Amino acid sequence: MQSIRNIAIIAHVDHGKTTLVDKMLLAGNLFRENQQTGELMLDNNELERERGITILSKNVSINYKDTKINIIDTPGHSDFGGEVERVLNMADGCLLLVDAFEGPMPQTRFVLQKALQIGLKPVVVINKVDKPNCRPEEVYEMVFDLMCDLDATEDQLDFPVIYGSAKQGWMAEDWQTPTTDITYLLDCILKYIPEPQVLEGTPQMLITSLDYSNYTGRIAVGRVHRGTLKEGMNITIAHRNGQMEKTKIKELHTFTGMGRQKTSEVSSGDICAIVGLERFEIGDTLCDFENPEPLPPISIDEPTMSMLFTINDSPFFGKEGKYCTSRRSANSRRTLPCVSRCPKAIRTVGLCRVGAFCICPSSSKPCVARVMNCR
Repeated sequence: MQSIRNIAIIAHVDHGKTTLVDKMLLAGNLFRENQQTGELMLDNNELERERGITILSKNVSINYKDTKINIIDTPGHSDFGGEVERVLNMADGCLLLVDAFEGPMPQTRFVLQKALQIGLKPVVVINKVDKPNCRPEEVYEMVFDLMCDLDATEDQLDFPVIYGSAKQGWMAEDWQTPTTDITYLLDCILKYIPEPQVLEGTPQMLITSLDYSNYTGRIAVGRVHRGTLKEGMNITIAHRNGQMEKTKIKELHTFTGMGRQKTSEVSSGDICAIVGLERFEIGDTLCDFENPEPLPPISIDEPTMSMLFTINDSPFFGKEGKYCTSRRSANSRRTLPCVSRCPKAIRTVGLCRVGAFCICPSSSKPCVARVMNCR
């Protein structure tokens, strides 16, 4: 069985996370030497390209020194925190990426706290050391203080630190001694991130993410917790509401490079995508057909902001279906957003503004009167 590392990348928005993933993909020799790959390869959503942020979690993998490294690129904006919490359950360790000038930011603290709570081993990467006025040593102390505040264990506090510039494509032990590639980072992943624990027994997999295909529909993505899932296997979907549904796996895919590859079986510890399931949601468990044992659902913090929707009682609120009354002299005092009909018009007026001229289609010229009110 091939050695596996499952690692999630945590960073605040615009700290260089997607750029670093690009360099890791290039280091995995996924492309030809003369192939034009572009930048921010994983931000393929139109809104992600427009905003310059990662919104949807992505799963890719590379092979380095006969080890498969599953990379989980997570959102870096606080509005998508729930997406991060779900995919962290698929990882055995995390890369904490921090800007060498800005230091830890609010999203860094929020997601790092979730990672430490579930026991992930962090590897700290201080990025953008090529920026002017950067402060790598001070940022390192800020990260250490942050982990102490978040009640990290002694093992988690004994984290390795890597300095570099993802944009320039190098990582090193000392930020004042640049290298020519990011192999130091990949070696640290193999050294410090533990292999996934292989559990024998009946199959279990918690659905932590969703994908979609125009040909096959919705796709369940997750990490096999126990046992082995096979193509064509009969399984039970344990829904979060306690309902048990019997179904069958049509296809199994593993993540290879930036895409997926069909396979016959997936063992404990690997991340896979399952095609052919009809009714499932995030948090459901795929388990044994005869003796289903659901896993605990993923707990996500409730939203901290609430909204109250009430009837508009503003004095500028107009009434529907009333007619405009025109008078010769008036002052422009307010705007009434009503759907009205001018007495002289044969069509609906979209906005009746007090003090504006009535537009009458029956006449070649506007009325000389001004609209006073709507009644």
